[in-house]
Amino acid sequence: MKRITGIALAASMLLSVPFVNAMADDDRAHTLKVYNWADYIDEDLIPEFEQWYLENTGEEVHVLYQTFDVNEVMLTKIETGHEDYDVVCPSEYIIERMLKHDLLLPLDRNFGNVPDYTKNVAPFVTEQMNHMSTEDKTLSDYAVGFMWGTTGIMYNTALVTKEEAQSWGILWNPRFEGKILMKDAVRDVYGSVMLYLRQDELASGAITLEQAMNEATDDKLKFFEDTMNCAKRNFGGWEVDFGKERMIQGKAWINLTWSGDAMWAIEEVSDEISLDYVVPVEGSNVWFDGWVIPRYAKNPKAANWFINFMCMSENALRNMDAIGYVSVIGTPEVLASKIDESLEETVDLTYFFGQGADSVKVNGIQYPDASVIERCALMHDAGDRTEAMLGMWSRVKGDSLNTGMILVIAVAAAGIAVVIVMRSISRKRQSSRNSRAKKSAPKHSR
Repeated sequence: MKRITGIALAASMLLSVPFVNAMADDDRAHTLKVYNWADYIDEDLIPEFEQWYLENTGEEVHVLYQTFDVNEVMLTKIETGHEDYDVVCPSEYIIERMLKHDLLLPLDRNFGNVPDYTKNVAPFVTEQMNHMSTEDKTLSDYAVGFMWGTTGIMYNTALVTKEEAQSWGILWNPRFEGKILMKDAVRDVYGSVMLYLRQDELASGAITLEQAMNEATDDKLKFFEDTMNCAKRNFGGWEVDFGKERMIQGKAWINLTWSGDAMWAIEEVSDEISLDYVVPVEGSNVWFDGWVIPRYAKNPKAANWFINFMCMSENALRNMDAIGYVSVIGTPEVLASKIDESLEETVDLTYFFGQGADSVKVNGIQYPDASVIERCALMHDAGDRTEAMLGMWSRVKGDSLNTGMILVIAVAAAGIAVVIVMRSISRKRQSSRNSRAKKSAPKHSR
């Protein structure tokens, strides 16, 4: 069913492109089209940006804000439909792919008398993202980070010990048969599990963390597939977004998940259930989402100003409060707002906030200690191995749709998409942006 849903979503999104374009504002010089993850921004900031832009440039701009739930759907719309979004917020490996395929415009950081707030991004984030630069292009010239985090294990502390959760080996522990929710995100799972499977090579120094996570040769994919098939009896389901809700309801014991979702669940759970999150000792991936300006953007000026606006410390904090994820902004103002003197343990955050942040009381799930970051690495675009990796993942999950079934679903989705998109746009035009209701749970699906 998950596979069907994904195909239907992809088909509807692709086929809706011309309808969205047809309904979009004609005056693109005063329209900024933003394409972001669902529930991944404080939407009150949108009208505030419009006012801020007017005050600082003397020009009016109207933000046309749209959301996506799948990286690849967003990318396909730009690649095949040449959709003219001005700002999008992909994950790191998609940004890397867009850079390689010449789908990004360089950033213009000339804001006149307004400061360049993109300098607020922690150098750690910029350095990590620049690992994805090409021979002739530096990624930080084309992308600015937005949110970041880790992948790890969220667990019910009454049913799982911290020692058990501290190793990816927990996925194969027969004690947890049917109790594990597996994230339906092949890159995150593949990279993390391969660190566990190749720990002997890592210990000997034969390979690096990034090599262990990202090598996707036929033999490595086969090794991963066979090993994951041995763990499948422990999986109570494959999820992209509902895992955190199942955990706070006590319907699952363990969830391979992202730090942002874990943080939300820990804050929302009742007193009857206790949840915690840990990055296993073998290591994991550290991920980033960032702002980029696609090649087909029609308002790059407003796009650059929008990115700059989002990098202001106060706006970064508001976004963090609204969505539960952690901003890449590493200013003293952000650090001060996150210090909690009621916490007992301290965290070394010199890698993120610089000297003076070697022993601070902040939440270690949101801001991992330097010792945790040392065993994490960046996930890269799989390039020409993407199709093989997706095919392997489909077999692991047990997907079994044939081409005929896919075609039927796609045709049905096309018809539904027309109605949904036109009705949605009509409703959005009739409602005021200031009346939008914020949703409490982040639904970011990497």
